[in-house]
Amino acid sequence: MSTNGISMALKLQFGLINYENRYLTAEAFGFKVNASGTSMKKKQIWTLEQDQDSQVVFLRSHLGRYLATDKDGKVSCEEEVPNASCRFLLVTQSNGRWALQSEPYLRYFGGSAEYLSCFAQTIGGSEMWAMHLALHPQANLLSVSRKRYARLSTTDDQLCMDSNIPWGVDSLITLVYLDEKYSLKACDNRFLSNDGKLVMEHRHNTSFTLEIKSGKLAFKDCEGKFLSPMGPAGTLKSGRCSRPGKDELFDLEESHPQVVFLAANKRYVSIRQGVSILANQDDETDMETFQMEIDKETKKCMFRTNGGNYWTLVTHGGILSSATEAEENTMFDIEWLGRRIALRANNGKYVCTKKNGQLAAVSDSLGEDEQFMLKLINRPILVLRGENGFVCHHKTANTLDCSRSVYDIFSLLFSDGAYQIKSGNEKFWYVSSSGLVCTDGDKPEDFFFEFVEYGRVGIKGQNGKYLRGDQGGTLMGDGLSVDASSLWEH
Repeated sequence: MSTNGISMALKLQFGLINYENRYLTAEAFGFKVNASGTSMKKKQIWTLEQDQDSQVVFLRSHLGRYLATDKDGKVSCEEEVPNASCRFLLVTQSNGRWALQSEPYLRYFGGSAEYLSCFAQTIGGSEMWAMHLALHPQANLLSVSRKRYARLSTTDDQLCMDSNIPWGVDSLITLVYLDEKYSLKACDNRFLSNDGKLVMEHRHNTSFTLEIKSGKLAFKDCEGKFLSPMGPAGTLKSGRCSRPGKDELFDLEESHPQVVFLAANKRYVSIRQGVSILANQDDETDMETFQMEIDKETKKCMFRTNGGNYWTLVTHGGILSSATEAEENTMFDIEWLGRRIALRANNGKYVCTKKNGQLAAVSDSLGEDEQFMLKLINRPILVLRGENGFVCHHKTANTLDCSRSVYDIFSLLFSDGAYQIKSGNEKFWYVSSSGLVCTDGDKPEDFFFEFVEYGRVGIKGQNGKYLRGDQGGTLMGDGLSVDASSLWEH
């Protein structure tokens, strides 16, 4: 758990790529494993579980079964509970690849296609695996030693590990995967280089190899040194260490959507006055920013302040930011009204803005005072992942693929309760008359974001239809409802 309780560390999920550039794959039939996958889909995703008392790791497939080997090197993946045969050691190579060594038999795992075994006594090319993270690449970065989060310091022009909580757009970090290495991108689209400088262009010194120690991440630069927080501000840059200690370890945590509300009186909802929630401010600061946390079971939404408290319903329909834990009165239903939203509290009443700016859940019907404009503030750059993979440009057409293991990064522009999505070529997304989502628009087109499930958003076009992935892996703008094909991790 993180220090402030705002989020849990993300589970380390990844694909493993062999020397033939094929992914380790867990087949449902017979619980067999092979190295035949050409991209990272569900069957190619593995979860790393760490033995608490040692450096031993277990690899769990998407079926919940564990990779194992016997004394003769025969590999299987059908154990539901990890036993001695499932115990492996990660041996990081100088090129950043992994070797997996069976702890009981001391042999190395490798091979190609259907011919996998764990019998090699030494590490050769076929025993080396590259790690490709399967997590959504936009997250908050936590220093294990300092218990502080990374943020973009615009005054110092660097990433600093000095934030108690990951609040606002400055705390968003995007991981960029290229040539088996990772780069760290700040919210303003600049890359972190190993000397701590932020640069626009991807270079040799902006690429880092990921290493894992005790279930935590370490970033090794092109000179074999590791990123760590330096000095009083925790400036993120490479230090002198060529082996990761506690100072060089990091967690990735989920980045929840953070929003501001503009009420019908054209003022921002704020907690500057204490626990009272009033629409009485003209500018956006941390006091006007609220984190949306959607309950996985009820799909209702909670709003957390930068002090860690939740909005809650109190007597006579009052709304205060005084709850320290999630419970029924902290949960609100959101009604999505195109450019505006409405909130319904646990008493069944709509939240309205009173004449003095105070919020109260006292309305039975929906009028202008019950409507708010919601603005997402911590996704200026957007990466979308659907049920079958990431969204990226089609290689030869003006359309989008949505079943890829690589992703493109898009710009998100806010427009009066709606959003416009811009590609790297400065062109805009639009939905064509045939329902295809295209990326070569000269004029911006509005899309409406509906945060309807935990970690996922529905995106509606101007035609009133939702963006969805079709069977062929193409992004369409013709979905009639929000379902698995039209929900997007963001």
